[in-house]
Amino acid sequence: MGQVALRINGRNYEITCDDGQEEHLKEVGAYFDSRVRELAGAVGQVGEGRLLVIAGLLVADELFDAKQRLAGRAEEQAREQAGRATEQQARDEEKLATRSLDEAAVRIETLARKLAEA
Repeated sequence: MGQVALRINGRNYEITCDDGQEEHLKEVGAYFDSRVRELAGAVGQVGEGRLLVIAGLLVADELFDAKQRLAGRAEEQAREQAGRATEQQARDEEKLATRSLDEAAVRIETLARKLAEA
């Protein structure tokens, strides 16, 4: 297990993480610290616990918004793929209809020739 020392709002925290995740945790911790300090600058020191909860909620809100945007993009891509599939199906149906008409035309011409010969 890895161990990372984080400094959040001027206080040190020792956090355990999976091996290899130390740098990522440092980045996440630095981001969270910047959000906490930004919030503290805006509202003042309202108590460390309350400040950390509010900052956590702000970061969770960012995550929630990002998930919604991602879900929206996924839905948009699904609609585009469905549209492309529908367009391909229409092209395939058009080809089938054209082929059927061509075959019918050949049969009609053949019948017309036989009638003309009779």
